[in-house]
Amino acid sequence: MSDLRRKLRLYLVTDPKLCAPLGIIETVRRAVVGGVSMVQLRDKTATTRERIAVAREVKLALAGRGVPVVINDDVAAAVAADVDGAHIGQGDMTPAEARAQLGPDRILGLSCETADAVRAADPAVVDYLGLGPVFGTATKPDHVAPIGWEGLGHLVALTPLPSVAIGGLKADHRQAARDAGADGVAVVSAICGQPDVTAAARAFGTGGTNQ
Repeated sequence: MSDLRRKLRLYLVTDPKLCAPLGIIETVRRAVVGGVSMVQLRDKTATTRERIAVAREVKLALAGRGVPVVINDDVAAAVAADVDGAHIGQGDMTPAEARAQLGPDRILGLSCETADAVRAADPAVVDYLGLGPVFGTATKPDHVAPIGWEGLGHLVALTPLPSVAIGGLKADHRQAARDAGADGVAVVSAICGQPDVTAAARAFGTGGTNQ
């Protein structure tokens, strides 16, 4: 669990449109060089087959880096691509159903926006929580009202699980997220689509890796 907390410190969520200039694989590779410690592949419009293909390429590109890769909202793709796990939301399959498909060893993340959702997250089933949105964000326009730092701190305090803050976060928010108790920050546009992806990741101060 402590190792997972370290992996969550800079958590990249990919966006196919923002990543288009370099492509998903190269964007992820450069972001990891800059210090990204965990990657979630998110593409709401892709098919399971397409998600599997991209995930396999990302896994190959990151071989030996020790950076977990999870797939958003597609447990079947995560299993087929043999990546580290999956991340689901409240409107997807239940955590118990996801765990049954993933098996005991893969990572399962769960998005939580309310206190009730956090309390319902079973540490025997779920490995970490994505908490937010802290701020509003254009990359997920259907999100609920932002919870702010106080709301984040409240949610973190309700669970023993590792957690990552998400929602409109930039490099200068990392310390505030940690002060609120989150293990790290999940970002999309702060890295994806930036002119220098590696520099954008390094700005979070988590430390880069060798190319």
